[in-house]
Amino acid sequence: QVQLVESGGGLVQPGGSLRLSCAASGSIVSIIAMGWYRQAPGKQRELVAVIASGGSTNYADSVKGRFTISRDNAKNTVYLQMNSLKTDDTAVYYCNAVSQRGIRVTDYWGQGTQVTVSS
Repeated sequence: QVQLVESGGGLVQPGGSLRLSCAASGSIVSIIAMGWYRQAPGKQRELVAVIASGGSTNYADSVKGRFTISRDNAKNTVYLQMNSLKTDDTAVYYCNAVSQRGIRVTDYWGQGTQVTVSS
């Protein structure tokens, strides 16, 4: 089992910045990738950014150049630095961890944190 606790959401003006954090606990050694997804009202959940255990990253086109995903292995924490925020970035942001044990792959999710970009 993997537990994920997110923090760092809030209200910010357009053009501002926020940093989200996701602390993982439990079966940390089984995690092969962690990422951030978001879901806006009336829309499907979408991938924002992901970082693999080897350090490679991938971003949604809509956030490339503005968002940066990183991790601190010592703290078992993944961060999402969000700069130049737009009103379209408003959503609930969810942390995700992909765990693999043998051939079994499991997705774990945090509780979500609200990010609102508004003037």
